[in-house]
Amino acid sequence: MKKIVVFGSTGLLGKPVTQALIEAGFAVTVMVRNENLAKKLFPKATIIKGDLKNESDVEKAIAGQEGIFLSLSVLQTEKENEWHTEQQGLDTIIKIARTQQIKRIGYLSSLVHLYQGMNGFDWWVFRIKQEAVRKIKESGIAYTIFYPSTFMESIAYQARQGDMIALGGKSAYPLYYIAAEDYAQQVANSFKILHDENKDYIVQGPEAFTQDEAAKVFIKYYTKEKLRTLWAPMFLMKIMGLFTQKFNYGYHIVTALNKYPEKFEASQTWEELGKPTITLKAFAEKIGER
Repeated sequence: MKKIVVFGSTGLLGKPVTQALIEAGFAVTVMVRNENLAKKLFPKATIIKGDLKNESDVEKAIAGQEGIFLSLSVLQTEKENEWHTEQQGLDTIIKIARTQQIKRIGYLSSLVHLYQGMNGFDWWVFRIKQEAVRKIKESGIAYTIFYPSTFMESIAYQARQGDMIALGGKSAYPLYYIAAEDYAQQVANSFKILHDENKDYIVQGPEAFTQDEAAKVFIKYYTKEKLRTLWAPMFLMKIMGLFTQKFNYGYHIVTALNKYPEKFEASQTWEELGKPTITLKAFAEKIGER
């Protein structure tokens, strides 16, 4: 396989995957809305300006490709009854992929979405993710689905609010934080080694921390400026979620992260796709140098 099209290439997790695929020697095409940004990020990629809502754009992007990689997500501000990339957008991609010579679909899912149905937990975002996995597995196209633990980038770019790292509730289980760069290398390796087999990969990093422990490690080794933690009780997040969609999203994702019984399950992934090497300490130090 040589030619791969990436949907969601300019996102926080899509960028390192796209770069890793390019560096691995694949002929990468990206379909984006912001053409100028994509040209700056991926000067060696073929860039197609388009929108997932437009079927003809998707058809143009997929034509002539051998592989597809999907780095899609539900935005924190989106509501259940709206259009979603992982729902209607995915439907369009699969529909067109079936008519082309696509050999493999790679998809970024999540490990924590497996909390759906545990302890009575039910969230429409996780239902969309469950359905996305089902649709891909029933597409008739060989697939690789990645289920990553919490990304280290979530501390630096999502939990961080100014000079504070926002935390909610208390972790019942430690999380195997993974750096997006290590994950991206595993994705690139999967496209190198796989043929027509179907694969599910748990993606976890070399160390496990509760969210509070992870925040403390990040703060200790991030030297660019002094940071501190800000803790919010879950009941307060739940109340605020009644008034704003972003806090509603935050309440649900933090609840799942705090309660999902994560254990180490990435042995096969490490064996087949390579062992992650980036520690949270090294990640924080590198981010602090930028």
